Amino acid sequence: METQAITDPRILIVVPCFNEEAAIATVVREINQVKLQFNLRLDILVVNDCSTDSSMAVIRGLNCLYLDLPVNLGIGGAMQAGYKYAYRNGYDIAVQMDGDGQHPANELIKILQPMVEGQGDVIIGSRFLEKAGFQSTALRRIGINYFRRLNFMLIRRAIYDSTSGFRAFNRRTLKIVNTYYPDEYPEPESIVQFGLYNLRIVEVPVTMRERQGGVSSINTGRAVYYMLKVTLGILFVYIRLFNKRVNLTN
Repeated sequence: METQAITDPRILIVVPCFNEEAAIATVVREINQVKLQFNLRLDILVVNDCSTDSSMAVIRGLNCLYLDLPVNLGIGGAMQAGYKYAYRNGYDIAVQMDGDGQHPANELIKILQPMVEGQGDVIIGSRFLEKAGFQSTALRRIGINYFRRLNFMLIRRAIYDSTSGFRAFNRRTLKIVNTYYPDEYPEPESIVQFGLYNLRIVEVPVTMRERQGGVSSINTGRAVYYMLKVTLGILFVYIRLFNKRVNLTN
């Protein structure tokens, strides 16, 4: 794969962290290895979302920037804090990589290459285009298929892995999420946001792995509650932004 152009833009990797003491050091180390391998102009920003374990003590010893939030904002608030940092500090591209180790750093180039080539405003790493690696649980896949259909009904876009947190934004997208970004379940909800702003959303196949530490906030018992709540969140985003999208895209 030709990667020469990837060395040009300034890239910020935003890593949200809540109680990820077991995985966060490996996540940062692997990203730094890819940075050196491809000579990327890349910084890592870990956003500690008021962890109650020793995550912050681990983060302070790593080769990265960090934000230590004074209150827990949830994944959406933590990610928006990182995106605001990227936008206000002039980064060309911001990439989300989860702090639990699900997103292998050696897959990062697959996300960056189409972004640098100008193929899209939002590049999403999808588990389901080639169906390689960890495919999530059967129950979660049912939910993901449901959200794909719901999103298509609202914005006429078929996104196969709308819950993927492995995604890259360019400056146009950063301008939008600097102002508003869904706070609780931002990955599926933001697909509607991006569609309403006519952003170019591109999925690329990536291989993911199971979380390398910590505990997921969504288990079998909460799955139905999660789907109902995210459905309401998606509809709220649609109603909120439908008539306001023109202001930010101009």
